[in-house]
Amino acid sequence: MKVTAVGCSGSYPGPESPASCYLVQAEYEGRTWNIVLDLGNGSIGTLQRYIEPTALDAVVISHLHPDHCLDLCPLYVILAHHPRLRRQGRLPVFGPAGIAERIARAYAVGPVEWLDDWFAFTEMAPRVPFPVGPFTITPVHVNHPVEAFGVRVECGGVTLAYTGDTDACPALDELMHGADLVLADAAFPDQSGFPRGIHLSGRRAAQAAVSAGGVRRLVLTHILAWNQAGQARAEAEEIWPGVQVCRPGDIFTV
Repeated sequence: MKVTAVGCSGSYPGPESPASCYLVQAEYEGRTWNIVLDLGNGSIGTLQRYIEPTALDAVVISHLHPDHCLDLCPLYVILAHHPRLRRQGRLPVFGPAGIAERIARAYAVGPVEWLDDWFAFTEMAPRVPFPVGPFTITPVHVNHPVEAFGVRVECGGVTLAYTGDTDACPALDELMHGADLVLADAAFPDQSGFPRGIHLSGRRAAQAAVSAGGVRRLVLTHILAWNQAGQARAEAEEIWPGVQVCRPGDIFTV
């Protein structure tokens, strides 16, 4: 798998990065398969540096906060109205309960406008895997104020684990165990004044990876623009030497 950090800014687009979006690609049956994990605000523009959005095979949304799902609205505009770029059939979109209504309300001005003519929405269930081409995707409930999923993406014998937004919870053992690459939320510094039950810190992300066992590579992401990436890295390196901080445009080969 090839994983590209299209956007990795936490909670809102930063000056150097859109909000969360990770392009995952693999070769299968003579072509490149393309999925994105999250499509946060600002990400659809940057995504076009890497692929045409009409070439997506699926979108997987971890939860329904705007910084993870809102650019489904401009993607709909591209699918419905682009004069040259067309795709055959509706684009599969997987997400939490209520995703179709959430995006319909975000798109609408006035009455709700359902977007089912170009999106095929499916509500994910925890621990129920589903295939997209060569990928097997397994959602796992994580610890966030709204329904939120981390996802395991398996392909060709390797595994990517993406936490989405979460604080520490037992489910991270299941999510991360044996993963070749973990993209871990590290939005909050590990200090007083930051509430629990919302986001990991660099230290708690590293602790979760150690607890899960078998993780080969840990990358911290979703760091808010007003926080210091260096602090998240320093916290994590006390537990996981050599930890990486995700940057927009980073490419990981899994």
